[in-house]
Amino acid sequence: MTYCDAAPGHPWHGPYHDTEYGFPLRGDDELFERLVLEINQAGLSWLTILKKREAFRAAFDGFDLDTVAGYGGVDRARLLADAGIIRNRLKVDAAIENAQRIQQIRASHGSFAAWLDAHHPLPKAEWVKLFKRTFRFTGGEIVGEFLMSLGYLPGAHVPECPVYPRVLAAAPPWTRTGDAGA
Repeated sequence: MTYCDAAPGHPWHGPYHDTEYGFPLRGDDELFERLVLEINQAGLSWLTILKKREAFRAAFDGFDLDTVAGYGGVDRARLLADAGIIRNRLKVDAAIENAQRIQQIRASHGSFAAWLDAHHPLPKAEWVKLFKRTFRFTGGEIVGEFLMSLGYLPGAHVPECPVYPRVLAAAPPWTRTGDAGA
C-alpha cells in the first residue's frame, strides 16, 4: 500500500499528503522545519511527528533559523526537558548545529533552496553523501524522505493519486530534470 492509498481521509496524514508532501518549498525556515522533522522521525513513525509538529514549532521558536542557530546550553536543556517533542540529545544537537550550517549555506549560496538547486539533479546516493558531509544526523532514509517531500526526488505520489497533477503543476525540481533520483 502506498502513502497515496493510506493517507487520504486520515486526520493527520491526509492533510500532509494532500497539501505538503512532494510540493516544493523555498523558504529557509520552512526547509529547516522539514529537515528537523525528518531527522526526528528517525526510528519513529511519521504519525508521531505530525502529532507533535505544533509542539516542535513552539519549542523551536517557529523554526526561525537564526533564533535556533543561536541556541545555547539553556535552550538545549529546555528542549531536552520538553515532553511535547522528541527528547533525544543527538537530534536536538543536530537541529541546532544544522541551523548554523544552513546559515553558512545562506552566506555562500543566498538561501538553503539555492544550495539545493545548485546540487540538483543528483542521484539519491550522491545526495546522501553531500548531506552527510554538510549536516548532522542525516542518513539515507532521512535524506531521501526530505528530498522527496520537497520534490527534489520523485516518488512522493503515484501517478494515479488525485494530488499528483497538483504536484506536477507546482513544478517540483525533479520534473524539470527527469527522474534523477532513481
